[in-house]
Amino acid sequence: MTAEEDLTKGEEVTENGGDSADEKEEDGVDAAAATGDAAPKKKKKKKKKKKKKSGSAASKGTPTQKAEGRMLDEGSFTDYYVAHGQTEPPSIPVINLFRGDDGHGDATNTHLPPFPQGEIQEHPLESNVHRISSAELRQSERLQTNLYAKLRHASEVHRQVRHHAQSFIKPGIKLVDMCERLEEMNRKLVDDHGLDRGIGFPTGCSLNHVAAHYTPNVGDETVLSYDDVMKVDFGTQIEGRIIDCAWTVSFNPKYDPLLEAVKEATNAGIKAAGIDVRLCDVGEAVQEVMESYEVELDGKTYPVKCIRNLNGHSIGPYQIHAGKSVPIVKCDDVTKMEENEIFAIETFGSTGRGYIVEDMECSHYMKNFHAPHVPLRLPRSKKLLGHINKTFGTLAFCRRWLEREDGGSATVNGLRGQQEKYMGALKNLCDVGIVQAYPPLCDTKGSYTAQYEHTLILRPTCKEILSRGDDY
Repeated sequence: MTAEEDLTKGEEVTENGGDSADEKEEDGVDAAAATGDAAPKKKKKKKKKKKKKSGSAASKGTPTQKAEGRMLDEGSFTDYYVAHGQTEPPSIPVINLFRGDDGHGDATNTHLPPFPQGEIQEHPLESNVHRISSAELRQSERLQTNLYAKLRHASEVHRQVRHHAQSFIKPGIKLVDMCERLEEMNRKLVDDHGLDRGIGFPTGCSLNHVAAHYTPNVGDETVLSYDDVMKVDFGTQIEGRIIDCAWTVSFNPKYDPLLEAVKEATNAGIKAAGIDVRLCDVGEAVQEVMESYEVELDGKTYPVKCIRNLNGHSIGPYQIHAGKSVPIVKCDDVTKMEENEIFAIETFGSTGRGYIVEDMECSHYMKNFHAPHVPLRLPRSKKLLGHINKTFGTLAFCRRWLEREDGGSATVNGLRGQQEKYMGALKNLCDVGIVQAYPPLCDTKGSYTAQYEHTLILRPTCKEILSRGDDY
């Protein structure tokens, strides 16, 4: 029993006990009257009932469910969110579970906790030692509380969605069903409202030698198997502030060294990141950890290699790749990370050649952030571009969303947004440079790849790993 439940029961007992006392008192008065006693009548005292707090979440519970996937942290529960008052399965938008002091969450419900803070780490380098205790820098952070609220809100949505997904991602599930179920939960918990808040980009579920940018198109019947290694990569955004976070799902313990290598390499990259840190130093730290591992598969030993042409990246408002790339191998990029920048630190390991190429049917697309103004001659192209602008803006989308009844957003389009016979128009938008296609990124067939990723912000006093959870 939680403390809150115990308190509630205590209140019930007190109220019931009070009523019983009053009833006994009344019985005594009636008895006196019946015997002719002249004792004065006592008035029944009304007990004040405690007002219930409006808008409160469901009562808090104790997490108990474990995921089938491997290499999640010890103590991780798929239903961890019940401890925050969420239901199982989740049904309450995260905005109703936490207090938002700057327009995010319900600021009137002061009994609600603030959005959870991410993991805090100090910045590396001797020149940053003063930051953690600087009163001046703490004051500058207070001016950014609105930004932090948006990021923490999106992060908590991501945590709750992915924990729930870990409960149903099992061998035998169709990937398209998995993606749609995850995305519907994402829409529900973020309280989807078009470009104001919603999904950050399509759910990636790349299998085995495919490292990234794969999600099923309509008609794809691929089923997850026990021996697959799947990268689950999805995003959530609040007013354009995107949380980009990923993990790898496997069920066969023979892949554990591969997953461990990539997970620890990502943590090494996070630890190395900080204000004034050179990007090449982050890449070197990642590579040193990643390539210290090897994995034995079917009697053959494979060194784990960094996929050298995949990188982490900076993130801007409505811009998933904001200009800076964070390498995962040693290089000569001496560009420095800067204060208040947001980065996705992601690493990829492979048993193959450690180099990816574009292959397979494309599913991911995104309007170029600096798209040129090009006169379009085809009416279908104009129509599709208008739909993309109002529904996705410069956020990534996929073909599966275009073919939904709502065209990707019920808030924006109602149930009349479905795009038909759009492939020619989409190709035209790509050809003229307005939209960019992002085909699946593949290593050699027969190899296995893994990915882990977190989003962090370089606050003036420290770095906050926003998307960190009890799972990874």
